[in-house]
Amino acid sequence: MNSTADHFQLDLNGISLSLYSAGPEEGRPVWLLHGFPECWYSWRNQIDSLVAAGYRVFVPEMRGYGLSSAPVDVSAYDVLTLCGDVRAAMDHFGHRQVALIGHDWGAMVAWYLALLEPERVTALVTMSVPFAGRPRRPATEIMREASGDRFNYILYFQQPGRAERELDADIDRTLRLLMYYQERNLLLQNKPADGTLFEDDMQPGPLPDWCSEYDLAVYRQTFAEHGFRGALNWYRNFERNWQVTEPLQGRKIMQPTMFLIGDHDPVGELEAYTLKKMPEWVPDLERHELAPCGHWIQNEQAGRVNTLLLDFLARRFAS
Repeated sequence: MNSTADHFQLDLNGISLSLYSAGPEEGRPVWLLHGFPECWYSWRNQIDSLVAAGYRVFVPEMRGYGLSSAPVDVSAYDVLTLCGDVRAAMDHFGHRQVALIGHDWGAMVAWYLALLEPERVTALVTMSVPFAGRPRRPATEIMREASGDRFNYILYFQQPGRAERELDADIDRTLRLLMYYQERNLLLQNKPADGTLFEDDMQPGPLPDWCSEYDLAVYRQTFAEHGFRGALNWYRNFERNWQVTEPLQGRKIMQPTMFLIGDHDPVGELEAYTLKKMPEWVPDLERHELAPCGHWIQNEQAGRVNTLLLDFLARRFAS
């Protein structure tokens, strides 16, 4: 990343939110929301491209990550509270119209923020996590039925403390294994439900070519102070999210939207039904499957993602 980013520490919505921004002051605002287990720097390959095109980018470290607050209370991470962080930050900068881009859990926040703020979010790009309306029941209920006695990483994350002990024990190993899971298929392991995410004999392979040792060090620093507790608390709110989003039942995404997913992303298998139903709930949808590509799409296929982003924004987020 060559652009110089300004750093802000904002007191809002009951927390301190860390946020990086780059680009011309007069540029139209584009917000980038990261997922798990990432950080603002996961957008390093998009920031320069967007800045060069004249946009002003805003990249928060989401609640629970990096220099942002990481509340202990699980209930502090429901999706409306997470949306509230971003809404308050947009208010701080006086943004009345924005383009919103999210990956993984950042995509989930982006979907719901688009529902909540149809006048402010005028163009939407989501990556890896699809949307087909508010589910009829909590997703964890469906997962428990579908998984039976087999391992499901989201269900494994539900019990506070258990996953933290494993992931925090060696943050470097955790990140290396997760970055390499396209080959190891960590999220689709066929093993008993009482297993852990990593097996004792799992050893990280070499870092993929899209993640240097320097890049990994930035990710590692993100979790140095609080570990993975805050990030895991996002996963512990599926039932609460379902409850608090009841007023949004039946509401569709009406903004122009582009959705990107990798052809080898395990989320594509886990969310096959949602992907099939998505056009019904997102009528103005453009969809692209990138190959060869796993889950870390904005880095694995940075050039292709940037081309698609700039084309979409030029057409659908014009001033």
